[in-house]
Amino acid sequence: MLSSLRRAAALAVAALGLAAAAAAQTPLERGTYLVNSISACANCHTMKGPPGAGMDYAGGFVIGDNQGPFRAVASNITPDPETGIGRWTDEQIVAAVRNGRRPDGTVVGPPMAIELYNKMSDEDVRAIVAYLRTLKPIRNQVAKSAYRIPLGVPPPARNVAAPPRTDKVAYGGYLAGPLGHCIECHTPQLRGRRDYANQLGAGGFELDAPGGGKIVAANITPDRETGIGAWTDAQIKAAITDGVRPDGAKLSPPMAYGWYKNIAPDDLDAIVAYLRSLKPIKNKVR
Repeated sequence: MLSSLRRAAALAVAALGLAAAAAAQTPLERGTYLVNSISACANCHTMKGPPGAGMDYAGGFVIGDNQGPFRAVASNITPDPETGIGRWTDEQIVAAVRNGRRPDGTVVGPPMAIELYNKMSDEDVRAIVAYLRTLKPIRNQVAKSAYRIPLGVPPPARNVAAPPRTDKVAYGGYLAGPLGHCIECHTPQLRGRRDYANQLGAGGFELDAPGGGKIVAANITPDRETGIGAWTDAQIKAAITDGVRPDGAKLSPPMAYGWYKNIAPDDLDAIVAYLRSLKPIKNKVR
């Protein structure tokens, strides 16, 4: 009985500690952490290679081609008033991120994971806005994206709260979903839409490699033969933060381990707990 009471007290203290740590962060501190770790916005919104030097967040990175469903050009999200988001209000930036609508009414298409970002909490999306406001304005007019698929937007998100950090699986799902959209890249499509209902995390989706060609997203379900079920927690974390598999093979971009290395230890633990909770799916990807 006494040991049970001690365990309950320890859990209560831990919960209070997590809540205090979260409350101690200002919106700018939180936004700085998210953008430079799990959300990894610069992974798409910065051109790759020498042309992108000094152009962080200024857009121009091309995803897709003229033969596929879309040729998306990442937008300039610096505060430049002419070519970026400098004239957008906070509400307009929030609407673009979570609801997929720009101030001019146009729809934000893939690969922006609006269906996941739609579930980002009010506090976190505003924290990201606070950080974007601090970026150096860079004048860089990017080309328009071209879509050959219908685009839609989810219902407007309002009054969204993040799961409690004390619930590791739920909070890990929030990190891997609305904040990091890991499950988007690692879930295959069915008839043009992510099959979250049946193949969540099963891998097999082809992505554009920054240097050209294609890479295939890994199976991140706990299947022991074709997924990460046989990996230790430390090995899963090394893949996320260092881009190295247990066999020593290096993972390829767009896996954003250059940013994921900044994920806090508690958040990494939560992500691992979430991945362990997924349904094991046997799907060997090449």
